[in-house]
Amino acid sequence: MVFELFDDSLEFPDPRHGEPDGLFAIGGELSAERLLMAYSMGAFPWFSFRDTEQPFWYCPMERFVIFPEEIHISHSSRNLLNKGVYRCTINRAFDRVIEGCAEKRIDLEGAWLGEKMMAAYKRLHNLGFAISVEVWNGDSLAGGLYGVSIGSAFFGESMFSREPGASKIALIHLARTMERNGGSLIDCQFETPHLKTMGGRFIDYDDYLRIIRKPTWLKDKIV
Repeated sequence: MVFELFDDSLEFPDPRHGEPDGLFAIGGELSAERLLMAYSMGAFPWFSFRDTEQPFWYCPMERFVIFPEEIHISHSSRNLLNKGVYRCTINRAFDRVIEGCAEKRIDLEGAWLGEKMMAAYKRLHNLGFAISVEVWNGDSLAGGLYGVSIGSAFFGESMFSREPGASKIALIHLARTMERNGGSLIDCQFETPHLKTMGGRFIDYDDYLRIIRKPTWLKDKIV
């Protein structure tokens, strides 16, 4: 069942009653308050901005996640790390990262990072909840990723590479930073072959909820 949301109410229905693909609600706005409420229950907006102005809200019951301590580092990524080709930072260029993610997908069918979505996540970043990881080659932004940080979890939204392996290096840096600081999991939203090779696996929604409600990992420990 798919429920209709309205701008004058922030309440979400129980996502357990949604569709098999995780879609459980349509509508509402992309305010910071609504987004934070959604992520705190494992829900997220995902919709083609060219086809509709209404957000589609998803919350799969089987969650594809990476536990920071289980991140898999391939031989090629390890070589890049050992060579010191890239330098990683956190929250140094959020706008450039989200715009880099959008530019890689803007011409694809079903592209979802339109102006409204980007503006919504930039607002979350200004409030301290949306986080970016940047990968630099010298002064050039080689790739990165962004997502939402609530409690002990990081809810990944998108990543991009302008140079080989840069997005993988961003994910490895995020996982290592979270592992050092007590982060619990990285929510990948949906399974992809790329993320599966890096250690992604499925867990049950109820187990997922118990994990994401642990205390925060980020605090002031940004490196």
